[in-house]
Amino acid sequence: MSVADAPTQAGSARADATATPLSAYVHLPWCVKKCPYCDFNSHRAPATLPETAYVDALVADWAIAAAGERRSIDSVFIGGGTPSLFSAAAIERILETLADSPGLSADCEITLEANPGTTERSRFADLAAVGVNRISLGLQSLDSGCLAALGRIHGPEEALAAIDDVRSAGIDQLNCDLMFGLPGQDLDSGLADIETLLERNPGHISYYQLTLEPGTPFYRRPPVRPDDDTIADLFEAASERLTAAGYTQYEVSAWGRDHRCRHNDNYWRFGDYLGVGAGAHGKQTQGDGRILRTARQRWPAGYMQSAGTPAAIVETRSLEADDARFEALLNGLRRRQGLRRDEYEARTGLDWPNLLDTLAVPIERGLIMADKTGVRASPHGWYFLDSILAELV
Repeated sequence: MSVADAPTQAGSARADATATPLSAYVHLPWCVKKCPYCDFNSHRAPATLPETAYVDALVADWAIAAAGERRSIDSVFIGGGTPSLFSAAAIERILETLADSPGLSADCEITLEANPGTTERSRFADLAAVGVNRISLGLQSLDSGCLAALGRIHGPEEALAAIDDVRSAGIDQLNCDLMFGLPGQDLDSGLADIETLLERNPGHISYYQLTLEPGTPFYRRPPVRPDDDTIADLFEAASERLTAAGYTQYEVSAWGRDHRCRHNDNYWRFGDYLGVGAGAHGKQTQGDGRILRTARQRWPAGYMQSAGTPAAIVETRSLEADDARFEALLNGLRRRQGLRRDEYEARTGLDWPNLLDTLAVPIERGLIMADKTGVRASPHGWYFLDSILAELV
């Protein structure tokens, strides 16, 4: 047992809060319709959205979440649900609350998730005017048949129009979510999605495989999807096309050309984040070096009733050494650059040689590459991350 690990055996890791960047996550939980593949904490919107009451709850909750925090916020992610159902005035009030305490950095990245068909044409300009500087569009596909199979409420035309509207609003940082392995999709139609999206030239693409998550309608009644060989061929061909178009795969599902998502990169690098909203999670390094994880009440009605009181927080736990080590690996190995030693030691308070001992087997197998500056998956190990992490558990 190393000296650095010793205090954690009876408590938590002793990390350096001042060396750990801070982000904010704000959850807006309502959607027009719940998609059959979605396992996020999202709910079908009522006829009248309780926008004012919910933002009141967020403001009250933020007073607790940010209490005593002195670090400024480097990135904000407003996710859902479908945040674009909320007015620009509501988003402005949320951002003003965060800016008031503890404050936003001068170049803070502020992302808002939006779905085509849920944002009026002028809404993006209004959002830009209140400080949103990055939009993440949930396209998922540009094929009408695949969109129908996924239960989406928009078609290809609305998706492409939304991209144009973001650009017209002067928001330069744009991410487009695209899925593969969809019902009714083959190699040609999957690559057609890529080609059509590349014609619109977004600066960032999140490209990920459809998975059947427990508790979802798709899990209970699985749709017919392409076979594994077709999915693998599609991903390989799409990766080659994205690379040729100037995109870099810097994380398992993230492809950036003119920017990387600072907020998600903070998660992957084991940074801190304050989370407010129904079901939101947070990770915060304390002044004494303990790492606390929190979770808010999941159901919107209960959250609104309890926000601003301790009852809104349904879980608070201090990470033990093994948990901190695994979480840092779980996130860090998703990045092509892997996990940096200096960040690992500062953000977990744990000993680097002990981490290398933990990784001894995958390092010996050539699945993990390690040196004095960090660890990362090898070109071969990149395709077996899930298996590597499962063995580490």
